[in-house]
Amino acid sequence: MKSNCRAIALLLIASLCAVSALWAVKKKDKKTAADSGMSDRQRAMHALNRLTFGPRPGDVDRVMAMGVDKWIDQQLHPEKIDDSALSARLASLRTLNMDQKQMVTAFPPRQLVKAVENGRASLPSDPAERAIYQAQMQRIDQKQEQGKGKVQKAAEQQNDGDENSMTDDQKAARRQARQLAEQQFDEIMSLPPDKRMNTIVKMAPDERLEFAKNLRPIDREELIQSLSPQQREQIMALRNPEAVVVIELQEGKLLRAAYSERQLDEVMTDFWFNHFNIFVNKGADRYLTTAYERDVIRPHAMGKFRDLLVATAKSPAMLWYLDNWDSVGPHSEFAMNGGRRPTQFRRGGFGRPFPTPQQQQRQQQAKQKAPKGLNENYGRELMELQTLGVDGGYSQQDVTEVAKAFTGWTIDKPFRGADFKFDDRRHEPGPKFILGKNYKEAGEKEGMEILDMLAHHPATAHFISKKLAMRFVSDDPPPALVDRMANTFLKTDGDIREVLRTMFQSPEFWSPEAYRAKVKTPLEFVVSAIRATDADISNALPLVQTLNKMGMPLYQQQPPTGYSMKSDAWVNSAALLNRMNFSLALASGRMPGTTFDPQRVLGGAPVETADQAVGNFENALLAGDISKQTHETIMKQLSDPQVTGRVLDDPARPARVGIIAGLILGSPEFQRR
Repeated sequence: MKSNCRAIALLLIASLCAVSALWAVKKKDKKTAADSGMSDRQRAMHALNRLTFGPRPGDVDRVMAMGVDKWIDQQLHPEKIDDSALSARLASLRTLNMDQKQMVTAFPPRQLVKAVENGRASLPSDPAERAIYQAQMQRIDQKQEQGKGKVQKAAEQQNDGDENSMTDDQKAARRQARQLAEQQFDEIMSLPPDKRMNTIVKMAPDERLEFAKNLRPIDREELIQSLSPQQREQIMALRNPEAVVVIELQEGKLLRAAYSERQLDEVMTDFWFNHFNIFVNKGADRYLTTAYERDVIRPHAMGKFRDLLVATAKSPAMLWYLDNWDSVGPHSEFAMNGGRRPTQFRRGGFGRPFPTPQQQQRQQQAKQKAPKGLNENYGRELMELQTLGVDGGYSQQDVTEVAKAFTGWTIDKPFRGADFKFDDRRHEPGPKFILGKNYKEAGEKEGMEILDMLAHHPATAHFISKKLAMRFVSDDPPPALVDRMANTFLKTDGDIREVLRTMFQSPEFWSPEAYRAKVKTPLEFVVSAIRATDADISNALPLVQTLNKMGMPLYQQQPPTGYSMKSDAWVNSAALLNRMNFSLALASGRMPGTTFDPQRVLGGAPVETADQAVGNFENALLAGDISKQTHETIMKQLSDPQVTGRVLDDPARPARVGIIAGLILGSPEFQRR
């Protein structure tokens, strides 16, 4: 089935690529036509495509009935929109409401597990939480026993499922382990739901580890779905506790984008996270990213830019990601006295406890390492990517001076609370000269003054306005629009909501050239397909994995630039293939964890013939706004048995609605917004 779908997708891509070129020509003709303003329906569709992650069935009619301008004003005030239905969907993802310390305790990293194993920390009292620690200790012990070299490599290959590299004995052992896991699974599933988790917890640690490792994915999914939300997390944590935190964060983002009524707020939260990007897999940020988006980005998404800038600057997640927590002024007290980073500040992993007084004394006497020096990462990205822009008129000397001003901005106990802390001992003394202005020595206040200056700088107003216009209008936004937005930015003290309002009320935003001028990113494409089909997500993890294949793993863009908003970053043959495969899988009911009911989209409209099905799906998924070329290409493909598996004109059988919906989701019109 999978290879057949791939063949179908490859067959269709050639046709749809040709349609895409024809569609581009049509856009050019449309641009030169007189009186070519958008119709009322196109205007509603355009607003929904730009301010949301895509319209749902009936949204276009609802926006038209309310009035586009009134609907936009409503989206600009998300606090007035009831979003309780989303809260119910997110309730099972407990980590979304945890602080960093709670996450570390419930889903321990390897270093904390080692601390427990070595007697430096205690096992939890809760049996299920204790089982997680025991499973990880067992895993660590197994890896240590495997040793290094070929033995370790063979074991890793076995764990990764590379059976071609396994010996006959290893293959037999794996088959036996899987058979045992299947037998245990059948026994557990025969029990009442409230007894299943207790049975797993009572297993010996090594038995529990083997069970978790060898359980078939389909059985694991069935078992997980039969448990409470907390028990599901604990089952997943038996294999990889750190991954639970990241996976729930990713699932939460998809659910919010798909189901939130506060769509513009979600779009802006995504925009600002990408603007102030951090990488979730960098050490402590595995446990800090959840609070970063929840407590730093989201509350300021449509507030004052200065408040958002300060919040990100003081965020432990940003301080860790760009290494500012580790920056030491060359002439600071810490550097001059030969101080060292506390052991708990070890980069890239969970910190060991503070040394005993005797250990501290020996470390001080040894002085084996010099103190860390000045780190310019944050100073550079603050000006280049977050405020002034690459052409903002600053020099390398300005970067160095800004970096000095932010020395001492660090983290108190990165893995044990992770609060912002200003350490005067690490701060570089003396005045700083930045962008032609002297800043007197003032400790933490120096950084605040610089943030205030950057937040109100004309170059920042222009840079932020252009980036917003790129997201909402076009890859190359009109300079006059950007200038008006920047002027609003400066007049309103960086009020993001008012800058957006200026853009949404501009003729450039509503010009025919802007209509479907933006190619959707993978996230926008996947979520817009979910919303357009009114699909129900019971498990968002397969969608997370789909985005991984499409080259947009959530929260995992390592460079501080974030993901590109420009079309050319996402348009290539491999991307089109992945998108078509996803479209066909979703619409054909083969996307695990997501259910698509055609009648929820069509509202009872007939689909007995291909013409009926195509026409009704075009109306439902694209508000009827599809080019003649795309329509003809889809109809041509539907007459090909290689695509449909049969001839659609056979009156004895209904149209293949899944294939039809999938083709429309993969069309050039749907891939643009």
